[in-house]
Amino acid sequence: MEEQIHEFLSAMQGGKGYARNTIEAYRNDLTQFLNFALNERPNLSNWGRVDKPLLLVFVQSLKERAYTPSSVSRKIAVLKSFYHFLVARKLVDVDPTATLGSPKVEKRLPQVLPADEIERLLAAPTKFSTPKGFRDRAMLALLSASGMRVSELTSLDVDDVNLEGKTIHCAGRGAKRRVIPIQGSAVDALAHYLQRGRPALVHDDERALFVNPHGERLTRQGLWLIIKEYVKEAGITTPVTPHTLRHSFAVHSLNQGADLASVQRLLGHANIATTQQMYLRLAHAASAEAAEEMLDSAPSVKGDD
Repeated sequence: MEEQIHEFLSAMQGGKGYARNTIEAYRNDLTQFLNFALNERPNLSNWGRVDKPLLLVFVQSLKERAYTPSSVSRKIAVLKSFYHFLVARKLVDVDPTATLGSPKVEKRLPQVLPADEIERLLAAPTKFSTPKGFRDRAMLALLSASGMRVSELTSLDVDDVNLEGKTIHCAGRGAKRRVIPIQGSAVDALAHYLQRGRPALVHDDERALFVNPHGERLTRQGLWLIIKEYVKEAGITTPVTPHTLRHSFAVHSLNQGADLASVQRLLGHANIATTQQMYLRLAHAASAEAAEEMLDSAPSVKGDD
């Protein structure tokens, strides 16, 4: 049963180009269910002997352990994908997940930072005229000006940067690559980091663009800790996640007149519906909030009612 999980994950990574973090999340969810199933039914010997009642008991156990509806839904989706694979490979005859429902998940809009908070966040590293400060300013400026995923930024190499052409070659999900234009402060911050920051941090032939104090490629977790550090330094109380700057970039781009297809290409979304469903709602919400703030701050005028 473990071997078939491995076969499934290999197919996801090789054939569909799933990111490593996604593969690990799938592995954790499937391993969790397998351990649960073997605990409930010690004599379970193959995936074909899993039935819907066992799945329902698993789902109920997740709810009793206070898993959120979104987490439960994700685990169910992973099990469904796995059984689609098993059926397609004729490793099982029946798919017990076919009629398994998922809890209703309320779709919440991602958090977006207003322009003034982004400016404060970008300004926070400038207080430190050190290689680390130059690096952090460049990273935050690039994230806010490009809409790149955190994992994409940490995978950048020096050769991916074209300062003269003002572009970044970015490795997206799977084997896809895209060229992202960068402007203004992001170009300046990158140039400053490459001249005065990175040479002081790198000790060998490391090709990573952004490195840690040991001169090695910065990890996603390391970058997330850096972002949290400057969020606190800037006095920002809005909840910020590694994706917040990406969401903010998309919304501000749309509100400044960028068309949906352009934003889709910059974000690296394969389907324009992904961009449309998420960011148009956010852009409309942000515009409505801005308009409301303008009305609230405008001086009152008494007229003839």
